[in-house]
Amino acid sequence: MTPAAPLRIAVWSGPRNISTAMMRAWGNRPDTFVCDEPLYAHYLRVTGLAHPGAEEVIARHESDWRKAVAWLTEAAPEQKPIFYQKHMTHHLLPEIDRGWLDRVTNCFLIRHPREVITSYIAKNNDPTLEDVGFIQQAEIFDWVRAHTGSIPAVLDAKDIQEDPRRLLGLLCEALSVDFSEAMLSWSPGLRPTDGVWAKHWYKEVETSTSFRPYKPKPEPVPERLGDIYEKCLEFYERLYEHRLR
Repeated sequence: MTPAAPLRIAVWSGPRNISTAMMRAWGNRPDTFVCDEPLYAHYLRVTGLAHPGAEEVIARHESDWRKAVAWLTEAAPEQKPIFYQKHMTHHLLPEIDRGWLDRVTNCFLIRHPREVITSYIAKNNDPTLEDVGFIQQAEIFDWVRAHTGSIPAVLDAKDIQEDPRRLLGLLCEALSVDFSEAMLSWSPGLRPTDGVWAKHWYKEVETSTSFRPYKPKPEPVPERLGDIYEKCLEFYERLYEHRLR
């Protein structure tokens, strides 16, 4: 079925997840327009963090959260009936008003914190709790649940990698749209809809043509990050209880 009005899907993920592959899956649908981390430029401008290509990100993308949110909630890009928005939870800084979240359909992409943290420290060896996004993901989830009176869709990355057809089918069902086989494979390479940061971060996805099969990460969380891991695990398990399965 095709939505009667534009369906704006805001998918909230932390870093080191399969969020870009999910964007590829939805971007391969002919009825869907995708956007890539639309609050990233604002996040970088406000925090001043020295991410790769930060100046170019701020220059090339909207760095005023109010203008970004207006586009996310009022526009219907290319007259497509579905507008898929890939978000990072930590980009939704505390000063950003949450009221716009009730004008999009919010979904949550989670991954076990052991796998997130052991992957993240390859890029940043000394992460904070806020860097890995679990506390923000739980806060957004709680806001959406409280203001909508319903439990938003939650997907676990491992489940998707083990059975993408079934899990994406469950998500489409939850969103009241038809599943498309186009979501299961795509051509390699970057996309015009990728952020300018793609050249720094998307090397693995650039070569992909489908969701990569799940492979366990045997690396343990360093002892020095044990407290952060335990807090992340608490938030993760709370959302995990509500995952589509």
